Amino acid sequence: MLSGNAFAAPKNTVQSCTVTECHAGIEDTSENHKLACTVCHAGNPGTRDKDAAHKDMLGGRNPSDPSVWDKSCGTCHQYQHDRVNTTLMYTNTGIIKNAQQAWDDYKGKHYSTGGSEGFDAEGNRVALPKVTELEELSGELYRKFCSSCHVGFDKLIGYRAHHSSGCAACHFSHSVDGAYAGGDKTILGKKPYPEKHVINPLPNDDVCLTCHNRSGRIALSYRGEYDGNNSLVPTNGGIPGPELMDGIRSIKHMQADIHKEFGMECIDCHTSRDMMGDGYFYENMYQQLETACEDCHGTPEALPRTGKITKESDSPLRESQYYRVKANYGDEMVLTSKGRMYSNVKKEGGKFILYTKREGKRLEIKTVTNTADHAVYGHERMECYTCHSKTVIQCYGCHTTYDKSQTMMDWVKMEETKGLFSEKEDFRSFFPFPMGINQKGRIAPVTPGCQTFLTVLDEKGKAEIKEHVFNYKGGKKFKFAPFYGHNTGKKAITCRKCHSDLMFAGFGQGLVSITKKNIDSSYMCDQCDKPLDSLYTMKSGKMSVTSDIVRDTSRVFTPAEISRIFDANRCIICHDKGDKKIYGKKIDYEKILADSVHKPLLAD
Repeated sequence: MLSGNAFAAPKNTVQSCTVTECHAGIEDTSENHKLACTVCHAGNPGTRDKDAAHKDMLGGRNPSDPSVWDKSCGTCHQYQHDRVNTTLMYTNTGIIKNAQQAWDDYKGKHYSTGGSEGFDAEGNRVALPKVTELEELSGELYRKFCSSCHVGFDKLIGYRAHHSSGCAACHFSHSVDGAYAGGDKTILGKKPYPEKHVINPLPNDDVCLTCHNRSGRIALSYRGEYDGNNSLVPTNGGIPGPELMDGIRSIKHMQADIHKEFGMECIDCHTSRDMMGDGYFYENMYQQLETACEDCHGTPEALPRTGKITKESDSPLRESQYYRVKANYGDEMVLTSKGRMYSNVKKEGGKFILYTKREGKRLEIKTVTNTADHAVYGHERMECYTCHSKTVIQCYGCHTTYDKSQTMMDWVKMEETKGLFSEKEDFRSFFPFPMGINQKGRIAPVTPGCQTFLTVLDEKGKAEIKEHVFNYKGGKKFKFAPFYGHNTGKKAITCRKCHSDLMFAGFGQGLVSITKKNIDSSYMCDQCDKPLDSLYTMKSGKMSVTSDIVRDTSRVFTPAEISRIFDANRCIICHDKGDKKIYGKKIDYEKILADSVHKPLLAD
């Protein structure tokens, strides 16, 4: 067992780094990390010459960079290091695969950002080649666009979007402009550095925002912020604002997620295994995540599952050491969807309680077990957030140009290479939203992912390819993906709204012609004569599928499922609440509507 000063430096070692002309005033990273600078950074502490002192430092300014993290953070934190090596936040295997599928490049081979080896959850050995070996255009798109938000790399550009690489991506916070604001006058105000030389054991929501402000915008939606279709207004003194986001986007405000309104941060729902992984490789995020609404709120049939802390190796004891309210032996902890203990959700006195990790706020959780609203026949296949989502961000029409005459930074190769990607979208929406069947076989919101129109310019600026729509499963189809928008509310979407608005069923705007027996949309694609916002259209009474849902085992609704959605309106027109007496079992419409109560009503 290491003594308390096992990593202490010889006399004058720390002082040589922190003398007046060097890093005097720099913060200790934490109470547990009052170590010699060289324990983490390496380098030469025996000289005051800057170049000589900084020679052979691990990772330059960041010793937690994945290129050296096994020699720095991993020497003390091997358990966490081994998990992070396999997490999708580092490998990005799912994003790479989805980019391949969207660009019709997927051949069944999986990649990792940095190349990885290990095991999947079934115990099979996995070796993922580095994404630099993916020579198709989708691989280059990932390396030049998507990977800049990846925890394997420093993202040192963008307002409110700076983060370091490796462990520091989450555990060191950056200011909005990426400048250091601590006590070390040598680097004060300089970029790119964390705001202070201080470890944040519990990352706050601003850390999550640095990456999750793009694509699905889940960090923005959770906070009640929206960046779409606003043309850089509202303005502040004639300039965009008053709030901005990376990419010079103005922020509008909407209602925040109900969990946010109760004072919960991202880390209060998500476990460390959601973010840092559990040591196994996964292809898709839904396989890695263990957090589900039912974990805390129960199901219509059963209350949340629990397990007691009985061993010193039980994870809540270790993980809660920095929480305001710590877990203790004998605590009855709520279990995740994978049967593991949450570290901050307990059963106390017959009630289910969540304690926020940073502040220790005590929140009593309401369960849905044996409630009438959650006993509607057919809704057992619904994801909770399908009914309770207030917004689901949808970006329609992604027009991507690849210009061979220009260069762009390849963030994985870390060099400028030929080929510049640029994007623009047709329009953005957030409500209502289409639905489909997700990877778990449940009814969930779906969002465009991605509706790519590719233009390729040669080295003289001439279009080799113009507005190309990629094939999917043998035809030109727009792609949607199951999605949880992270903007839930207490009140569910009404029965009448969901069952009567054609957008929810997948018909987009739902422009109906009774005489022609058509259902269509005005958001039409000029290249393929298909609607952007629809999964299906109807012409002369015949329905056709125009888009598809691209995640594994997910799919669009069948005609029979769509019919059942609209059949429910026979009852909803009068009974628009989830009454268990009416909707608690399968309805025989022909029989019910022909009985002595309903038949006279229909006759009138």
